[in-house]
Amino acid sequence: GRNRNASPRSGVAIVEFSVTLPILVLIVLGTIEATSMIFLEQSLEIAAYEGARVAIVPNTEAVNCVLASQRILDARGVYGANVTVSPANFPSQPYGTPITVTVTASCAANALFAPMFYSGRNATAEVTMMKERD
Repeated sequence: GRNRNASPRSGVAIVEFSVTLPILVLIVLGTIEATSMIFLEQSLEIAAYEGARVAIVPNTEAVNCVLASQRILDARGVYGANVTVSPANFPSQPYGTPITVTVTASCAANALFAPMFYSGRNATAEVTMMKERD
């Protein structure tokens, strides 16, 4: 026979749980993925800022700017990032020249889970600063 202590609602609860569980899992995974993309964008912003700080210093070399950005990206585990500096000949530019450092990375390459939410998208950060005096 049937267990007299079992509630007739227990079967309904199991069905409700099996229907809502996939939705809850999707929400949790989506939230985790969204926070990882926020971390990626913040990492790119910090890397661009640090690269720009090096680029505006007089008598610096272009490679130092990219290395400063790359150190931040490596420390934060950002993969496949591209750092560009504009103008390309910024070391020879006069005081007051705006120098822009742009850092771009693929969202899919930096996703925690399968890149189902951010497939084909790139995150970009850009910082512009004025070149300092000698």
